[in-house]
Amino acid sequence: MAEKDKPLLIKRYASRRLYNTETSDYVTLEDIAGFIRANREVQIIDLKSGDDLTRQYLLQIIAEHESRGENVLPVDVLNDLVRSYMVPGGGVMPQFLTSSFEMLRDSQSKMAENLSAINPLSQIPGFEAMKAQQEAFLKAMGGGWSGMAQAEEKPASGVGEGLDDIKKQLAELQDKLSKLK
Repeated sequence: MAEKDKPLLIKRYASRRLYNTETSDYVTLEDIAGFIRANREVQIIDLKSGDDLTRQYLLQIIAEHESRGENVLPVDVLNDLVRSYMVPGGGVMPQFLTSSFEMLRDSQSKMAENLSAINPLSQIPGFEAMKAQQEAFLKAMGGGWSGMAQAEEKPASGVGEGLDDIKKQLAELQDKLSKLK
């Protein structure tokens, strides 16, 4: 199994500090949120007891984002979630949420595939290099959009040639714009 397929193991020490076992350093909740935005599964365990604390920390990340005004969950949805905890056996809410998010992920990936298939810009020389740059920029600026902007580790072959073409075209466009002024 590849490293990226396994959940990233985070250990919580008695001091409540979180330790990334892959990079051997301490991480924050925001770091963990970044891993998740980059489509990396995480597992957080208590070092002493061995308890899985993943759910608790994911809820804490959501609560912190909500408290900073990054409201994603409408109040009526939050009310429904609280009500679902009152139903004996948990009701159907967990299965509903799981199915809804699976459908959302599938729809996002299909939409991305369809857009790249019908995008006339994809026929332009150097488009793939430009797209890779855009994805890397989006990832660097916001940690990615949960699958919509996944930057690749290695650039595609021929990227240097494509970049030269793009630079040349950009210079030509700038020249034309300066003449219009």
